[in-house]
Amino acid sequence: MNLHQFRFVQEAARRDLNLTEAARALHTSQPGVSKAIIELEDELGIQIFTRYGKRLKRITEPGQLVLKSIDLILREVNNLKRVGEHYSLGDSGTLSIATTHTQARYILPEPVAKLRQTYPKVNIALHQGSPDEVARMVLEEVAEIGIATESLTNYGELVTLPCYEWHHVLVLPVGHPLGSKEHLTLEDIAKEPLITYHPAYTGRTKIDQAFATRRLTPRIALEAIDSDVIKTYVRLGLGIGIAAEMSVREIEHDGGKSGLMVRSVGQLFGVNVARVAFKRGAYLRHFVYQFAELLSHRLDRGLVARAMTGQVNDYEL
Repeated sequence: MNLHQFRFVQEAARRDLNLTEAARALHTSQPGVSKAIIELEDELGIQIFTRYGKRLKRITEPGQLVLKSIDLILREVNNLKRVGEHYSLGDSGTLSIATTHTQARYILPEPVAKLRQTYPKVNIALHQGSPDEVARMVLEEVAEIGIATESLTNYGELVTLPCYEWHHVLVLPVGHPLGSKEHLTLEDIAKEPLITYHPAYTGRTKIDQAFATRRLTPRIALEAIDSDVIKTYVRLGLGIGIAAEMSVREIEHDGGKSGLMVRSVGQLFGVNVARVAFKRGAYLRHFVYQFAELLSHRLDRGLVARAMTGQVNDYEL
């Protein structure tokens, strides 16, 4: 048995048993993947997958145990590589970060710049995606660290820690009646055509929960994954926006020059928590700890290290 066979089995499982997709991800041929899996099964004397013709249909019971072992082996192989890089490359290498557009655009520029000042030989690879894609990239070790508001806590294989809190705001055309209304309510907002985030992004679940609790059905005119898109369509008159507070700071300071204004509605939609995530059991290089510290005053190397060993929970922050 060898590492190539392990990677082929792992990738087949990750790609919903689609050998063509697994082969594409591994930059090899589909017959090569199939052959390697069969050879491993023969060596182990078990079936890892059941088949229908040449297609994989499901993972067998012993196959589930094999996959757990393979995940552990490949995780430790990657840890060995990082240990080697840590001590051979010193203050150089690549830090891969997975995050959403909002985090990448409005939160990460300052900590990334500070990290580069401290470690000028460290390159940054920034991967953007949905919160679920962020989680998968960390689990598949495409990224060492993930930052998102939604979904990360749904993955038991991730160690996640709260990073910072934020609220939603209303983005309104200058002169809109809600801009001067003394006490805004969810009923007021639900009457307007709304431009806000796609359900998988940037605290949208909090927005939906708030309306559902009051038994209101808002009129969603447009859904986006990008805060800049929300602001653009509000400016064009398609409706009013609900956006993350960190995405509207320039509006708050431009005196209406953008044609937009902002009102805080955190009291209506509640607090959102952005979280940082690492793969459980992964070896973290020193500049990964440094980056976590730059993300939030709540995080320090000792706390993150203890969390990676299961000794810290959210309530200790």
